[in-house]
Amino acid sequence: MHLAYPAVLAVLLFCTGLYGVLARRNAILVLMSVELMLNAVNLNLVAFDVWLRDTLHAGQALTLFTIAIAAAEIGIGLAIVLLVYRNRGSSDIDRLRDLAEKPDAADGEPQPDTTAEAAA
Repeated sequence: MHLAYPAVLAVLLFCTGLYGVLARRNAILVLMSVELMLNAVNLNLVAFDVWLRDTLHAGQALTLFTIAIAAAEIGIGLAIVLLVYRNRGSSDIDRLRDLAEKPDAADGEPQPDTTAEAAA
């Protein structure tokens, strides 16, 4: 078996997944792109395991661990995306920045808290 064929296919899969992570705004599509990248890694692990004729099949064992980690990642990631969608009504990644950033003034500078001064 030539090693070039699965390696080129893995590179194409990985580049497609990388483009999906960088260009997409929907969180579910980003998770699918990460899965595509992990599958490219799995393809490389199995291809190199066959090419090296490893008697312990370490590449295939690592592939099983990668699949288990990917399953856990997609389960937790999908749960987070669904909770964000329920609270926000959208799974747009650009809108998720609103969770961390709250500009108080129009110029972006935080305003002093006047409620504590009024209560004193």
